[in-house]
Amino acid sequence: MAVSLLNNSANGAANTGTSVTGNAASASSDMFTKLLVAQIQNQDPLSPTDPSQFVQQLTQLSQTEALQSLSSLTSANSSVLQSMQVLSLGAQVGSDVMAETSSVKLDGKTAVAGQTTLGASSSATNVVLTGEDGTKYTVKLGVQAPGTVPFTIDPAALKIPAGTYKMAVETSSKETPPLDIQGRLNSVRLSAAGGVVLSVANVGEIAPTAITAFNGKSASAIQ
Repeated sequence: MAVSLLNNSANGAANTGTSVTGNAASASSDMFTKLLVAQIQNQDPLSPTDPSQFVQQLTQLSQTEALQSLSSLTSANSSVLQSMQVLSLGAQVGSDVMAETSSVKLDGKTAVAGQTTLGASSSATNVVLTGEDGTKYTVKLGVQAPGTVPFTIDPAALKIPAGTYKMAVETSSKETPPLDIQGRLNSVRLSAAGGVVLSVANVGEIAPTAITAFNGKSASAIQ
């Protein structure tokens, strides 16, 4: 089980965000005070500034500081939620999942399961794989009714060499439904940008939103 999570990432992000925002708010407050004093000292004695303007400026400063504090809190909460998501998904490492994808990785010998969902019936349904050199391979699914259509890509039977292939569904109705590929969830990690990245066999690295189903751990994975 490979789960990569920086130690105290949530606390670190929260403390850093609070410190930076707090310093910015303090600097803004100090600058505002200096400007306000300078404005009072240099106002025209014969036409003094309306006190209501000072009140309005103080209100604007308070609103700015409140927005900065809210931004810091939102950033901290986001970091905590991402950390919780990594820990939650980490418990699923080793499970078979279904992931929506437009490409598949084949080793040239192991069959890969997948599925698509048709919105209308199709008298001629095919899953077409296109290699990097442009070579196409077709998995014929025949006549299909609306709904979920499972399929298997067998590289040995179709003589498909190892590699990464783009996938698309061809139907007589001309619809282009999405494709899901089954693979083992190998790892969960946080990217340098702070996002959650999943590594799935037969698919590669994807976002958590690409997962469409968790199918549980196989007997060999449990052992």
